[in-house]
Amino acid sequence: MQYSATFSSMDDNLHSPQRRLIELRMEHADLDSLIDLAGEDAPRDELVMRRLKKRRLALRDQISKLEAQLDPPEPA
Repeated sequence: MQYSATFSSMDDNLHSPQRRLIELRMEHADLDSLIDLAGEDAPRDELVMRRLKKRRLALRDQISKLEAQLDPPEPA
C-alpha cells in the first residue's frame, strides 16, 4: 500500500498553501501583462479594463493574506 501513501502526499502538495501562493502570483503576473497590452491598444473597453484591474487587486489581497499566514510576523 505504499502507492496510496505516495498519492496522498502528492495530493497534499497540489493543495498546499505554498502552491496556491505560486498560482495566485502567476495569475497576478498574467493580469499585469494583459492590462499592459490592453493599455497599448485603442480603443479599449473600459468595463473590461475595470474588471481586470479589480480582479488583479483582489488577487493582490489574497496573496498578502496567504503570505501573512505562511510567514507570520515575529512577536515583539
